[in-house]
Amino acid sequence: MPYPKNQPLTRRLLQRPRRKRPKQRKRRPLQFSPYAWAKLIYLRDRGPTEVGGFGITEAADPWFVTDIVLVKQTCTDVTVAFDDAAVADYFDDQIDAGRHPEQFGRIWIHTHPGISARSSQVDVETFARVFGNCDWAVMFILARNGATYAELKHAGRPKAEKLSVGIDFKPEFAASDQSSWEAEYLECVREEPLPPLWDLAEWLDYEFAYSEQWPVFPI
Repeated sequence: MPYPKNQPLTRRLLQRPRRKRPKQRKRRPLQFSPYAWAKLIYLRDRGPTEVGGFGITEAADPWFVTDIVLVKQTCTDVTVAFDDAAVADYFDDQIDAGRHPEQFGRIWIHTHPGISARSSQVDVETFARVFGNCDWAVMFILARNGATYAELKHAGRPKAEKLSVGIDFKPEFAASDQSSWEAEYLECVREEPLPPLWDLAEWLDYEFAYSEQWPVFPI
């Protein structure tokens, strides 16, 4: 458009028109049902160690966790090692129940007995290695003081995306069932004390090597 006659070329007129940037789609938060959240808190506080499991979601909403399932595992204050055969059985049971992997094998949940929910280096490496072949996966951590951490990783993308976390009270939810939660904990979780400090480095090397036996989850 030509400038009006007799009008000075001000800085504003000389500027190029700014292009409107497309609005980035805001990622919805990872949400838990009150039932799933209550169960997770119970499992977190049941013993002194970390505890790990998988989030169960509905087919229509892979971001809404309705339940948490444990598998047999050996736990310390700083590690969780899933039993390979138990993970395989868990996958078979979920598929037999009519669920797809996106509903039961994409959200890895574990607790930290301390006050920090930040992922450790072992957490990061395990998440990248075990879930690296999945089209997407989420790592969620709940600390003893209520702090949370969640990140989403897509296949082929080097950087993970941080997620916000919430509890959705709108849908109907089941009442707590602490007796079944207790039975699940006793069946699946084997607590293992940390070794003496002078053996810690050697023991961590062993634990990390053992954790590499985790199955790599398919896409």
